[in-house]
Amino acid sequence: MASESAEDPKVAAAVAAAEAAGPPSGESVRIDSWIWSVRLVKTRSLGAAACKGGHVRVNGERVKPSHSLRVGDEVRLRAETRERIVVVKRLIRKRVGAPVAVQCYIDNSPPPPPREAVAPAGIRDRGTGRPTKRDRREMERLRGLGGPALFGGHAGPGGPGGSGAPGAASGGTGRGRGGSAGRETAGGRKDRGRGTGGAARP
Repeated sequence: MASESAEDPKVAAAVAAAEAAGPPSGESVRIDSWIWSVRLVKTRSLGAAACKGGHVRVNGERVKPSHSLRVGDEVRLRAETRERIVVVKRLIRKRVGAPVAVQCYIDNSPPPPPREAVAPAGIRDRGTGRPTKRDRREMERLRGLGGPALFGGHAGPGGPGGSGAPGAASGGTGRGRGGSAGRETAGGRKDRGRGTGGAARP
């Protein structure tokens, strides 16, 4: 620690600040307080919730928020989209700045995933307003929730299944949404449509 302080005054100041944030001699530090103090979580309540949800392990064991830490313990924490693995160097119970926080643990965490791997599909730019029906269909397709193929039929001016398109019935042209008689396709099959209209108008 002495050589570290002699080499970089900023590091020496951070170490002194970390030691000042430590508990009085003989007192323990709770895990939920420590992971908040060293900035692994944004709030202490989030730290307690992570412990209760089983997302915090100390030396491989799930722990409660009140678990007492010791120097040398390995802490594993699942925070948002990243796993943090740190070894406790100093026990502190007051939240400190990032330069001081990194002096309190040895960070063995894997590198964070690239942004492309965690960005959700269908994100729209700010200020573009509400999505249109076409935008929503495209977002559903990107999310794997569906698309025109799931509804069957042919996508035409009237939407999936040909609803709203003028259908040819015996004796004239219909303007409804596919009457009870339906319409006959080129292959001789009847497309019943989705509407509930009556027979085609003469």
